[in-house]
Parts: sequence; structure tokens; C-alpha cells
Amino acid sequence: MNAPALPQHLIPQAQPREVPQALLDALQARFGEQFSAALVVREQHGRDESAFSMPPPAAVVFAQSTRDVADAVRLAASDRVPVIPFGVGSSLEGHLLAVQGGISIDVGRMSQVLSINAEDLTVTVQPGVTRKQLNEAVKSTGLFFPIDPGADASLGGMAATRASGTNAVRYGTMRENVLALEVVTASGEVIRTGTRAKKSSAGYDLTRLMVGSEGTLGVMTEITLKLYPLPEAVMAATCSFSSLADAVNTTIAIIQMGVPIARCELLDDNTIRMVNAHSKLSLREGAMLLMEFHGSPDSVKEQVQTVQDIASDHGGQAFEWADTPEARTKLWTARHNAYFAGIQSRPGCRAITTDTCVPISRLADALLDSVAEAQAAKLPYFLVGHVGDGNFHMGYLIDPDIPEERVRAEQLNSQLVERALKLGGTCTGEHGVGLHKMEFLRSEAGDGAVEMMRTIKRALDPDNILNPGKIFSL
Repeated sequence: MNAPALPQHLIPQAQPREVPQALLDALQARFGEQFSAALVVREQHGRDESAFSMPPPAAVVFAQSTRDVADAVRLAASDRVPVIPFGVGSSLEGHLLAVQGGISIDVGRMSQVLSINAEDLTVTVQPGVTRKQLNEAVKSTGLFFPIDPGADASLGGMAATRASGTNAVRYGTMRENVLALEVVTASGEVIRTGTRAKKSSAGYDLTRLMVGSEGTLGVMTEITLKLYPLPEAVMAATCSFSSLADAVNTTIAIIQMGVPIARCELLDDNTIRMVNAHSKLSLREGAMLLMEFHGSPDSVKEQVQTVQDIASDHGGQAFEWADTPEARTKLWTARHNAYFAGIQSRPGCRAITTDTCVPISRLADALLDSVAEAQAAKLPYFLVGHVGDGNFHMGYLIDPDIPEERVRAEQLNSQLVERALKLGGTCTGEHGVGLHKMEFLRSEAGDGAVEMMRTIKRALDPDNILNPGKIFSL
């Protein structure tokens, strides 16, 4: 019997482009030990956390400077060979896969914090700096960078995918927190967008165009970001509920009441069991909200009391507090490891992850029906959600050797996205489109908007060498 077919948009349509030996020789001559065509290195740069399997790139360049990136792009452009930026490889939607062949440009060695302007609450970094490295570098100034997608992702990758994460409900996403960029274009030219000023009305907003472009319009080589004062007081808490609906409705009420909560994360009982096993914890099994409050001691106390009252009205019980840095770190580390807890719960599996976001008033409609569908399909899953801003993730755990499971997971994902779009939401709240959501983008934005995106892509990258085959096809 033939295996069930995957949706057509998940099967790459373009053949890999030939990489001339002369180009590999030129890259070897220019970069020396910063260049590798070794299979093990190429394979490392030819996979991410998605469930896609693709041939690796033809070679890898380890850039250490903007000039390195510009030279690599310029050499590749002369032969119309694709270039794919690579950070730490934590993307979930196939962003860094060489679907049309080409050269991977690893910016992980571009890991310098270039300037900290504490008086202006800004910092400029190279793209290989990770969020944890940045916060370590600025902690002595009394400031911090709040965007926290869970993984210790590179800031270049976070800007490229317009990432957000657990703190977005209060501090926004990368879209709101990137002030300026240095970018290498498809021709190898170096341009700058934006300034350290908090606002500007000067011309087109090229910074916002690049943020979220997933490496398809340029390679970021410097990023200027907003910083924030460390809050005077921080309190974290967990609250358990007898039903998932009660937890979701509590979240909706918290946001609609205007409580300035910093984090509001949801895990269901299934996921709590996985987290307990993975992180050696004893969290109460049941639907749970993990929350964090920032501010002055008095304002935090007021937020906490308001949230307790709201949760109690919806059946919340067993509030547990974490008011020391050690206790908070343990709690949030367990939350950030939920993805890996899910993977560990079924050895050898891969996760098909979803990433919808809906208006907060429609969160219950989107989330509860999606959980019911997953349970009815009898496919192992985990659920985590940045529910304070209406964003949640289902992770369907599939055996890669059983094609039927992959098809079933993709069907569940399609149903979930269709529901989110009908409710006024989006197919991706933070992961980006990559390979996985190309057809969903068309459903969300419409043919006219996608064609406008193609027009921009063709204008800025006429030979389609910058991470081709992502977001949409040309």
C-alpha cells in the first residue's frame, strides 16, 4: 500500500543549483580555515529543529566580520549561488535548510557586544550574540534585554524571524525592540537602516522590512536593540486549574482587566507530566499557568492580588510562589525545556510544531478545540502557550519512520491554522514562515499581498540567492 502523501507545499519544488568548483576554490582561498566542505560540518549546517530532511549545503563559511559576510555573498552572487545565514540552528520551520543548495554562512563567531549605551537604553551587537550572552554583558548596568523565545537563540536569528517568547505580553517582540541594522545585500553591499534614536520618519522603514524577512532580503551583521531597566521587584507564581478552559479564561480576564503581567504561560496536564519527568520536578499535574510580575514592590503586590482574585473566580487553586532568583530560574528553565521534555517522552520522535496566535478574546475557541482534535487523533502531543498575547504551540510527536503519523500531524496543524485564521489570527505568532507555513501565508495574506512580497524580493534579490525557497516560492 502506498504511503499517504504530504501536502504539496512541504515537498521542495526547485532542484539544488550547481555550485561550481571554481567558487569553492575561491572561497577556500579567501577564507582558509574559516571555510569547510567537510561532510560532518555541512550536515551540521543542513538541519534545524524542524522535521524536514534535506541535503546539506555544499560548503560552510565561518564569518568573523561584516567584511567576511560581504565577501562571501559577493563571491556567491557572481555565480548566482544561494547563501543561507546560520546562527545556532534552533529554528523550527526549516529556515536554514539548503533547499536549493548553496553555501551556509555561519555568523556564530560574530559574537561581540559592540557598544552598550546605558544612558540611552540601547546596545549594538553582532548577529552571533545569543540572548543569554547579551544579558550577561549588560547586567552590571542594571539593564536587561527581555525578549526570551526559550532557546538561547542568536540575536540575528531572532531578528530574522521576528521572535518574541515569554515576555512579549509586556515588552513586545523583536519588531518593537530592534532600532537599527547593518545588512549585507544580495550584491554584497553593506547598508545601514535606522538609528539609535527612539523614532524616525525618514523614508521607508527598512529596519522593519528586514526584521522578519528570514534571511531572504539580506544578511544582518549588526543589530541595535532596546534595553530595559531591571525591575525593582519580581515575583513568579504557578496556579493550577481543574480544567484547561478555566486556565484559558483566567488568562483572558487578566489581559482584559489591563493587568501589566510580564509573563503568562500555559501548560496542560499532559505537558506537566513531561516537564516533571524531564526536569525532575513535582509540579501539580493539571492545567497550569506560570506567571511573572515586574515592577515596584507595591505594584507587584497589587498585580499579584488582582490575579489571585481573578484566578479564584475561575477555580484557580494551589498558588505557589517563587520570589528568589534561584526559584524563578528553576521554574522558567523547566518551562523553556518543555520542548525537549516532549521530545524525550517519545525517544526517536520528531516534533511537528504549531505556532498560531489569535485575538485574546478568541483564545479559548482556538485552543480548546485544537486540544480536543489532538486527543481524538490519539497522537502524542505537548502544549505550551504564551497565552498572555494569544499565542500557543502544539507539538505533535511523530515517529519519522511512520509516514501516516506525519500526515496526521500535518492535518491537525492545517485544521488548527484554518481555525486561527477564521478567528482573526495568524498562522505564525513568532516562529516565522520558513518552509512549513508557505501555503498558510497565502491563505492568511491573500494572493495580492504575497505577490507584493515577491515584487520586493525580486527587486532586492533579482537572482534569488538569499535563502531561496523560504516564505514563498518565486
